[in-house]
Amino acid sequence: MSPQPNPIYVALDTADLDGALSLARTVGPYVGGLKVGLEFVSAHGPQGIRQIVALGRPVFLDVKLHDIPNTVAGAVRALADLGVAIVNIHASGGRAMMQAAQEAARGRVKIIGVTILTALDDADMRDIGMTGSATEQAVRLARLAKASGLDGVVCGAPDLGAIRAACGPGFLTVVPGSRPAGSAVQDQKRFMTPGAARAAGADILILGRPVTAAPDPAAAAKAVAAELEIV
Repeated sequence: MSPQPNPIYVALDTADLDGALSLARTVGPYVGGLKVGLEFVSAHGPQGIRQIVALGRPVFLDVKLHDIPNTVAGAVRALADLGVAIVNIHASGGRAMMQAAQEAARGRVKIIGVTILTALDDADMRDIGMTGSATEQAVRLARLAKASGLDGVVCGAPDLGAIRAACGPGFLTVVPGSRPAGSAVQDQKRFMTPGAARAAGADILILGRPVTAAPDPAAAAKAVAAELEIV
């Protein structure tokens, strides 16, 4: 896949609809898209999503679907009608679930698979009974996602090189949890700066609290864009 013109997507992870809309407009000049997750969707549902879509930026709907194939397919069909650009599902749901999701999308929305959450590290892998490192598991799931017909994956920045080598350059990589130099790490365990993640091959960078919780979100977004030499 060719690089995104502006790979920055700001995460509107809030239950405050007016606040989300205001934030989206504030950072709009410096970002390529917007991400809405479970907190926002749980509070505002399809109508709230439509209002974010109406702002005119590509929207990544971060709902991490994980259920039996028929249920996930039905959810994807409904979500594709909302005009979002990307929907994610858990790659650990298996081949049949991913294939059902991709078929249900019918090209109306990109479907990407979540590999390993960036809040998990190798110790967490052992706790939940997975063998190997977080990166090794991420690569296994990325390979399965590609074989199942998905458009790409959500992955941690440290996994990018291995996933690129395994899945090739045409596979979309969406990387959450980037932390600009000097930002608080918070609950992220496997991350890079936006510039380092971009250099490692990230197509889309999801920026949350370093932008949304900044005293001046527009300035924070502009600083990341400047780091990436977009502005």
